[in-house]
Amino acid sequence: MSALKMSSLLSRSFASASGSALFSKGTGRVPLVVRAIGNYSTAAAAATEELIKPSVSIDNTKLLIDGTFVDSASGKTFPTYDPRTGDVIAHVAEGDAEDINRAVAAARKAFDEGPWPKLTPYERSKVLFRFADLLEQHTEELAKLETWNNGKPHEQAANIE
Repeated sequence: MSALKMSSLLSRSFASASGSALFSKGTGRVPLVVRAIGNYSTAAAAATEELIKPSVSIDNTKLLIDGTFVDSASGKTFPTYDPRTGDVIAHVAEGDAEDINRAVAAARKAFDEGPWPKLTPYERSKVLFRFADLLEQHTEELAKLETWNNGKPHEQAANIE
């Protein structure tokens, strides 16, 4: 059976299984697709837990303005939650208009007076390639944090963004 036909068959089976007709007509049995979804092992659950709740620390919950991590001007923070459990992951600085103005002013100053506008295209490309290298080196850590923070599937977080 082709992958397309199999996908179509599974989609139709799951759609009917997840609708009001949870049992196969006349049999009183739960359809195969629903049984398969319900059967995942303790080992899989443990592996999933490792992917979702990483063994990394959240060190910076402040705003990055002018190259320095700072509290918000108001001093306010907001909680960010683990979408699976509702537990607070961290309290993060809550920026407002004053913080935006500080960040924009710092960025403008850095662009006008900093080294970036003086760099040649080749030098800029070296900086961007270095940034790409750092992202690749920290892909696993970033993917775990992204999965923990918003529930995105780990594979998507690691391979797409």
